Parts: sequence; structure tokens; C-alpha cells
Amino acid sequence: MKNLVTLLVFIILSKMVIAQKTPDKIYGQLFTDIQTSKVFSDNKTFVDCAPKRKPADIMYDYGLAKNANFNLKKFVEDNFNLPSAPPVNQQEHEKDVAKHISNLWGILKREADKIVVGSSLLPLPYPYIVPGGRFREIYYWDSYFTMLGLKESGEIVLIENMIDNFSFLINTYGHIPNGNRSYYLSRSQPPFFCLMVELLAGIKGDKVYKKYLPQMQKEYNYWMQGASTLKNETSFKSIIKLNDGTILNRYWDDLEIPRQEGYTEDVKVAEDAVTKKMMTMRFASQAAMNNFKTEQEKNIYKNLRAGACSGWDFSSRWFKEPDKISTIQILDIAPVDLNALMYKIETLLAKAYKITKQESQSRQMTTASNKRYLAIEKYFTSKDLNFYSDYNFKEKTTTNIATAAALYPLCFFSNSSQDILKKGNLAKAFIEKYLLKDGGLLSTPNLTGQQWDAPNGWAPQQWMAVKALENCNQKQLAKDIATRWIKLNTEVYLRTGKLMEKYNVTDTHLEAGGGEYAGQDGFGWTNGVLLALIKKYGPRE
Repeated sequence: MKNLVTLLVFIILSKMVIAQKTPDKIYGQLFTDIQTSKVFSDNKTFVDCAPKRKPADIMYDYGLAKNANFNLKKFVEDNFNLPSAPPVNQQEHEKDVAKHISNLWGILKREADKIVVGSSLLPLPYPYIVPGGRFREIYYWDSYFTMLGLKESGEIVLIENMIDNFSFLINTYGHIPNGNRSYYLSRSQPPFFCLMVELLAGIKGDKVYKKYLPQMQKEYNYWMQGASTLKNETSFKSIIKLNDGTILNRYWDDLEIPRQEGYTEDVKVAEDAVTKKMMTMRFASQAAMNNFKTEQEKNIYKNLRAGACSGWDFSSRWFKEPDKISTIQILDIAPVDLNALMYKIETLLAKAYKITKQESQSRQMTTASNKRYLAIEKYFTSKDLNFYSDYNFKEKTTTNIATAAALYPLCFFSNSSQDILKKGNLAKAFIEKYLLKDGGLLSTPNLTGQQWDAPNGWAPQQWMAVKALENCNQKQLAKDIATRWIKLNTEVYLRTGKLMEKYNVTDTHLEAGGGEYAGQDGFGWTNGVLLALIKKYGPRE
């Protein structure tokens, strides 16, 4: 009976959330006026508002009330419930940071959602954890790292609830959106769903693979859409097909308009980029100039959105000129971390099909993972770095930019071969030359003002690096990175009472910076990775 009720809830929610429109479609000129006039310092504020009454009535009154003396901010406050951040700073600050994190889960937890007409929130049927701060919804790849800590806190039911929510999203939309907001539906994020299933299977056994196998396959299909029909040296959505028939993946977003949660930032980047190009060109007519401008803006928006899909929004690893976001070219890049994740998905699908005695499908996925392994070795090995790097398929060369993402393949490749020991030595040399700092690992060594560049380090990077180094028998360096990160997180917490989204790993007494918004406190994936690393290596005195 319980399963039947759950199924009915899923069906009802699926039908209702699919009908939800994005804020720009619901509020039209009101949306544009609010974002362009910077009523709120953060463009995410309005798109997270919930209307106090019917959107149609709000828009009717807006049309009547708007005049030269109109107070737009007051109109919004009168007609919308403004979003609020989780009150993490009201939580008692325990001296033991691990205990504080365990207490924080209740603050960051959200119960099953209710539908609010006119809200951008996509309601989920089960409880979940939000990251904190301006991030008031579930986030895809954040959640895997959050789950690492939930596991250490014994919150297994909550882990399963979150995986069930992601299954619901896959069943409803065919993929897991960036987050459960209507304005995130056009893209996903780094595909960690299968790793979440693996995490839960490590706790509850192989029956977990059987339960989630349909959703694992559906997500893989989403990322591989078009692979079977694509011609060589072309691309389609998330797929790139090289001249030898090799299939690689890239990050993708279906839309070519400014991100709603980063509207003014995107418009400015596009304006700067297009203006610079147009200054060096001559046009046959005004129409030709307008068409050029429109197409160039669309291209910038598509690349900015794909950058958001990557989770690394933003970083010089995506730029043609390291210090200019206007030169973003992520759509030309096959990222090493994404393709390593796709390799992992293929190996886990092979395992799941074997467990469920579907031998033919298991062999197919094993073949796919073997091809992916060879492709990573061939296309992602940088001679300049003597290690992995992203691959620019338009220029047919590695980007030769040192990033923490280069460690992803070593998280997933088999550790049973002698070759992995050689790769471990290369990883050690790469890390010590480019990324290792007092507080842990940098995202990249490039100082650009972007938040996914120096001097910043992020929890996911530390965890994946530790896993990679453990996998290739560089256990001392893995411990060193872990203990540096634990020390930094703990010292900042004791000094400020905060667990931050990102950290300055170069000067551990300064805050992290860069990006489109101020530092956020909470913080889901920081909490999760910190607890997991403390469990592995203990706090550093």
C-alpha cells in the first residue's frame, strides 16, 4: 500500500512540475526590469521568490502601477515572499567541528516540497539537504559530497531519500537538473548519480544497484544522446565525435539566453565580447550587423551556461585568454573530469547489469568503458604537463592548463595494474609543481579573479584528489592533502564560526574570493568532505 501511495505522489508531482514555467516566461517584462535595474544585488533573489497571489494578477497590477515614480523594489516586496537562507549562524557553535556539522544537518534539511504556483522551485517528494546560503534547493553534484558526511553521521535514510529525489527527477525530465529550479532544467551538472548509488550499495548491498539501474541507464542515455548517429568531426549537445570515430563528452545547456540567476553578469560579458569583436569589423548593412551581434551573443550565453553545467563556474580552464571570461570556449572542450565520470558510469552500469544477470548489456558497457579508457589516455594526456588535461577538439590538442580536475581518471582506473603506480608518480609531481598549497589543493594555479582559480580550493577537489592518490598508492601525499584541508577548515571555523563554500588555500588567513557572489556559509559539501576526511585521517593538531 505504501509503495502505491508513493507511486501516486510521483505521478501527480510529475504532471504538475512539468507544467511549471521559468520566471522569465511567467513574469515577462517584470522579470527583465527587476534583473536589469538590480533591485537585488544577487540576480538569484528574485527568481527564487514565491508569489503571494496569482502571477496573472500580479502582472496585471504591474502594468497599471508602473510609472515614473514607481517603486519597483516595494512592488516586489508587496507581492512576493523573498527567499531566506538557512539560519546556520543561529546554530550553537560547538568546539568540536564534527559535532557542529552533525547538528547542522537539521538546519540544512528540507522536508518534501509543496507546489506553489508561480514559484521556480521544482517540488521533490522526499526530504533533502541544501548547501546553504543563496543555495536554497538541492544541487546535483554537491549532493554526492554532502552524502559522504551524511554517511558518517548515520543519516542513511536521508541519503536514500536524496537518491530517490534524483531518481524522480530522472524519471520526470530524463536527467538531473543543476538544481530543483525551473530555470535549471536546461542543463545538468557533473554526473555523480551512479556514484551515489555505489555509495548506498556499499552500505545496503547490491540490491541497491537493481533498484536504481533503470535511472542509471536513463542518465547515461541523456549524456550520450546522439552518439549513435553523429558523423565524425561533429558535435551534438553533450557529445563530440572525433575524426577517428572516438566519442567524448562535453558540458552542455540547451538554451542560448542569459542565465536567469546570473542575468546581468551574462549580459555584461556578452556585451563586452561582442563590442570588442565588432570594433574590428565592417558590415554591409545594419541588418547584417544586428544578425552578427545576435549570433555572437547567443554563442556567449551558450558557453556561459555550459560553464554552469560544469560546476566550475567560472574558471580559466574554459577561457582562450586566461584572464578574460569573454573568451569562454567550453563548448570546444572535452573536459577530463566529465569523461572520467562517464568511464565510471560505464563501469558501474556493467557491474549493475552483471548483478542483475543481464550479461549482454554488461558486456556492452564493459566495451564502452574500455574504449573510454583508451580515449582518455590518447586525447587527455598533455606532453607539456606530463599529466592529464582537458582536450580542445576544435584545435585538436590538449589545453595544457593544470587543474585539479586532471586527477579524476586516477579515482576510477583500476589499481591492480603496474601502470597505476607510474601514474601515481606523475600525479605526485604534477600536484607538487602546480596545485599544492598550505591549505590543500588549488583549482588551477591561475590568478584570474574567477572563483574556480587560484587562490581558491574547494571540498570536491580535495576529496577526489585524496581518492585518486590512495588509488595509485600515493598514500602519504593523500594524507598530507587531507590533513592540510582539515586544519584549514577547522581553523576558519574556530575563528569565524563558519563552514564556507570555498577556501583560500594559498593564504589560509584570508577569505576566498572571486566569482559573482559573496562567500556562502553552510555548507553542504564542505561539511560532507570534512567529516569524511576526519573519519579517514583524524583532525590535525
